[in-house]
Amino acid sequence: MGNNIFRLDSFPTHELCGIKYRCGHVQPFGATLMSDGTINFSVFSKEASSCELLLYHRGEKEPFLVIPFPEDFRIGNVFSMMVFDLNYEELEYGYRMDGPYDPGSGLRFDRTRILLDPYAKLISGGAAWGRQQYPDGDFRHRGMVIPEDYDWDGDKPLELPLQDLVIYEAHVRSFTKDESSKVRFRGTYAGLIDKIPYLKELGINCIELLPIFEFDELENHRVFDGKTLCNYWGYSTVGFFAPKSGYAASGSLGLAAEELKNVIRTFHRNGIEVMLDVVFNHTAEGNEMGPYISFRGIDNRTYYLLTPDGNYYNFSGCGNTMNCNNAVVRNFILDCLRYWVYSFHVDGFRFDLASILSRDASGVPMSSPPLLEALAHDPILGKTKLIAEAWDAGGLYQVGSFPAWGRWAEWNGRFRDCVRRFVKSGCECGGEMLLRIQGSPDLYRNRSAEASINFITCHDGFTLCDMVSYNEKHNERNGEGNRDGANDNNSWNCGAEGPTGDPEILALRKRQVKNMAALLLLSRGVPMILAGDEFCNSQKGNNNAYCQDNEISWLNWRDLDKNREMFEFFRTLIAFRKEHPVLRRKDFYTGINRSGYPELSFHGERAWDLGGTDSFYAFGFLYAETREDHGAKEDGFIYCGVNTYWEEKTLELPIVPERMRWHAVIGTGEGKNRDVLLDGRFVKLGARSLMLLLAKES
Repeated sequence: MGNNIFRLDSFPTHELCGIKYRCGHVQPFGATLMSDGTINFSVFSKEASSCELLLYHRGEKEPFLVIPFPEDFRIGNVFSMMVFDLNYEELEYGYRMDGPYDPGSGLRFDRTRILLDPYAKLISGGAAWGRQQYPDGDFRHRGMVIPEDYDWDGDKPLELPLQDLVIYEAHVRSFTKDESSKVRFRGTYAGLIDKIPYLKELGINCIELLPIFEFDELENHRVFDGKTLCNYWGYSTVGFFAPKSGYAASGSLGLAAEELKNVIRTFHRNGIEVMLDVVFNHTAEGNEMGPYISFRGIDNRTYYLLTPDGNYYNFSGCGNTMNCNNAVVRNFILDCLRYWVYSFHVDGFRFDLASILSRDASGVPMSSPPLLEALAHDPILGKTKLIAEAWDAGGLYQVGSFPAWGRWAEWNGRFRDCVRRFVKSGCECGGEMLLRIQGSPDLYRNRSAEASINFITCHDGFTLCDMVSYNEKHNERNGEGNRDGANDNNSWNCGAEGPTGDPEILALRKRQVKNMAALLLLSRGVPMILAGDEFCNSQKGNNNAYCQDNEISWLNWRDLDKNREMFEFFRTLIAFRKEHPVLRRKDFYTGINRSGYPELSFHGERAWDLGGTDSFYAFGFLYAETREDHGAKEDGFIYCGVNTYWEEKTLELPIVPERMRWHAVIGTGEGKNRDVLLDGRFVKLGARSLMLLLAKES
């Protein structure tokens, strides 16, 4: 036989219309390209009585072949088939399942429905944004097969320490879609690459992308006031293993996966991690009236949480809830995340409404959810960042108590709310503000400060500019009578609702943005910035722009030139944070270090004296940094004086060793509100302003 090796599974056993096939491999699930045009198809269904594989030539309405799975091609609850001599580049595929239809029992099989493979690695039908290739068909989302042969050229996930990250949350399309972005491929994965120099200049080392798993932007699209509204954010997943083709400049060529991999590799070469916002709490199939896409027709009772009468629990607020702690669904989610890590080199994931992932089959929260434990201890995900949005639409709020196993971090909603209230003169939040600056030890004492993802704004809510420009949400253009979106924003318009020409109001707004940015970047924990906040991007008061594919959502890069000073303020603070390891310390030690001072201390209008109350408008905090304790370049003291009062305040500075002198780094006051360092002993802060000082050997 020489060097020739003959595999038994390389020989077909069946033939239909000239296409040869045989029993396939049950693992891995999905469609896997073998050698010589052979593709292995494998799909799970616990309760289906039969299954058919439908094969299409790309773009054609009708299948060129329908192959029923013979009974001996089913092992356990898995149908598998190996089909020979297929041209994967021109192939689309789907399944038809037959079985009982009994909605009251949760069974919804319908053999007339053509279903998408849940493991499809690429999905056709939406290759061009805003256009549906199969608008009239029952089978709008078709599976495609891709090779796993990308040349990563030595790349791997960066594995940067979590506490060193500065996260930048961005929407792929919004980030570069506006013509002012001046990128070649606007609104695409490829367009992100052109903004890497900008992100590096700002100091960003992690970009977190809103959902890029395949979704249908035309889902529930409608026209309101002459504008087409759509599913813009993408929190309604169609395919969990497939990148959104409509975000790819090369989507029409079937190269979305390759384009995204090029982007991630280029980000990594520039020292920037890529994190994905993922949605496992629900799917695009919606409630009882929703469409058949995949799970509903493949195994409804396995994949969804169902009420006793067979309807869908709705802890997601989107019509259905995935049965995440079912063993099959748990493995599906693990397989998905592993795939994105090993095939796309993704560095981490932020889990939308992650508290749903802790619910059992009846919707009851579990103390030790198997899925969350499995993700925490999975070997392939061992160095992958896991970040929870630790609440859900069913009222479960787990900030500080999310089941973590020492691995999960959380979006710290408490940090967001506290900073918003305190900066607009909420003196009652003073005591809590001290905890948030420390990294929230009241919430994460049993973990570390890096478990706290600190943020003030995100995609969901006001931008930072709108936070200081509007008292009320203005979502009228969403076509829902301004009823959608949060009502309690803790915002303050500084004296006028929306745009104004009043110079005093504009100056105050600018100070307030800077005040919040400084508290974010000088606090322990991991800071996250919403894209565009660094140059005062506005959404015109819309705090729920989920449907706005237009200038409301698109970043206007002309604002960068107009607000260059704000960009420089953010850049300076980020650089300062990177230069001083004491700000990024992840444990909660605040005792005396080698400097002879407490590592982190708090001060009132008199040094070392907060007045014995948790209610105050002005205070200072002091970091003592040493080479030995923190690896700093030199010993020094960092002091930040904060005044949220509407009149100026003078704070006494802590005395530092005689060899050291205080130097101003930044101040948010200007003009008559200018912050002043007085003879090294006091700092005078203008109304609602903040000043950062550094003491070092002079």
